[in-house]
Amino acid sequence: MLRTEMGTNITAIVNRLASELQNTSFYADFLADVQTTMATQNLSTEKFASECYEWTQGSWLDTRLRNALYRLMHVQPTLLSNPDTPVHVLKEPLAYVRKAQSSWERRLVKCVNSMASELGVPLARRRTKQEREDLAERWANLSTDESDLSMIRPVYAPKDFLEVLCNLRNQNYDETVEENLWGSIQLPLRVKDIKALVELYGELACCCKHTGLDETVPGEHKPNLTLAEERIIIGQKVVERNHGPLSKEFCKTGCPPGLRAVLWHQVLGLEITEKHYKYFDELMKAVLQHDLLVDKLIMKDIQLTASNDDQYFVFEDILFQVLLCFFRDTEVLSHFGHSSASPPLSVARGQTPSPETMVAYPPSGVIPFHGFTMYAAPLSCLYEDPVHLYFTFRELYCRYWYRLHIVTSHPQGAAGLALQFELLLQSSETRLWQHCAAMGIQLLPIVFKWMVRGFSGYLIPDQLFHLWDVILAWESVEVLPVLALAIVSFRRDNLMDVTSQQAAESVLADITSIRVIPLLKLALASDKGRDRET
Repeated sequence: MLRTEMGTNITAIVNRLASELQNTSFYADFLADVQTTMATQNLSTEKFASECYEWTQGSWLDTRLRNALYRLMHVQPTLLSNPDTPVHVLKEPLAYVRKAQSSWERRLVKCVNSMASELGVPLARRRTKQEREDLAERWANLSTDESDLSMIRPVYAPKDFLEVLCNLRNQNYDETVEENLWGSIQLPLRVKDIKALVELYGELACCCKHTGLDETVPGEHKPNLTLAEERIIIGQKVVERNHGPLSKEFCKTGCPPGLRAVLWHQVLGLEITEKHYKYFDELMKAVLQHDLLVDKLIMKDIQLTASNDDQYFVFEDILFQVLLCFFRDTEVLSHFGHSSASPPLSVARGQTPSPETMVAYPPSGVIPFHGFTMYAAPLSCLYEDPVHLYFTFRELYCRYWYRLHIVTSHPQGAAGLALQFELLLQSSETRLWQHCAAMGIQLLPIVFKWMVRGFSGYLIPDQLFHLWDVILAWESVEVLPVLALAIVSFRRDNLMDVTSQQAAESVLADITSIRVIPLLKLALASDKGRDRET
């Protein structure tokens, strides 16, 4: 019976994947390539199906199809779930978490509406012909815009969101029966302990050589070359294969800087074609056509973050282009199919609210928080072409970053990561945890702002890219609390001397000198499960 049910489930999953693949833009192009290629082959009509299958095995067509399926399973994880599971359960299984997310969404919508009323501006308006022409003329120099943004304030900051998570409670949770929750996050969520994390990040936990640590040591296979030189040679062969899973495995021991951009595209299943350029051009036209209130929000965010960052201020113009287009991209709405969140809705002025007249606002369904720009800013160091930057940013957001600012019970959500940090701190740095508790010092608010931005803006770009290599290679952001713990451990001696929250914040204020891979290896060392001696 078990085998029959497993076979049925696998068949159902395969059928859903095949059906969903046919609805993608990839399918039509792939089918045309197959027809063109097969027309050039001398295949018999009697055994056409079997000969066609045999010929395609290992071919470029086979690789393209495998990459497409690999990407589809990651961008739509619900396709792999039980088809009988209700949609709301797939999005978020816990009712009290769904309720909290809905409440959070209403709060954000109210804040945006209040800002629009205070400023006396509509949520959206059609630009005049002159405005469209002026904007098109300075599209490449949007940072020179002289609009007054002094009255624009961020809708919320990471600390506001953390406050919501800290106040969240499960009314059915019985502390007299269950284990007491001692930390700021009072949610009985299942998160990985250090043992499970060591098992997950095996290559990092062991003594494998890594390009983020051992660039100058002799290569593993060619001792006459440095590891960095050897990895470039191997990486070029991996790039030539253009196989997503293979590129992902290669990234586990680090990406050579010169190959990182293309390797990330392969891991993410991105093939930038002429269609992508046309799509980005349509988004640009949408920016020219309509002025949105969120435009001012993101422009102000760029000014407050990237423009004030020594690493990214030179990329202001491309960030303006990418982010203004992002908030008009309705394809971003697809991630709400497997998210506990729902897009905020609005209705055009003069229309009666109804299911037919309600539309997502902004069109992407995302309201930016203070620091949102930093999801895109680092990519400007990798991709000069705004189209390549845009689709890489969109893919990363829809796979990983969206969970960092919604209320969800998913272990890779903001609440799960915050809880994981607190539990790791207690188990791995017991003396430091006890000291902080005695002094009334809370480390979570300090590290939460790092985690919710994926450490962007806090680490220098080359170290940040090593961290994001890990996220892509293991398809998980659970490394964020591990790095947060590693940094706290690294500054343990200083933290043991402080007696106030302000002093602790000063100790952890600047982490730009941090080297990511050595600290991650240290945090995942075999003795991390025990309290270390100072």
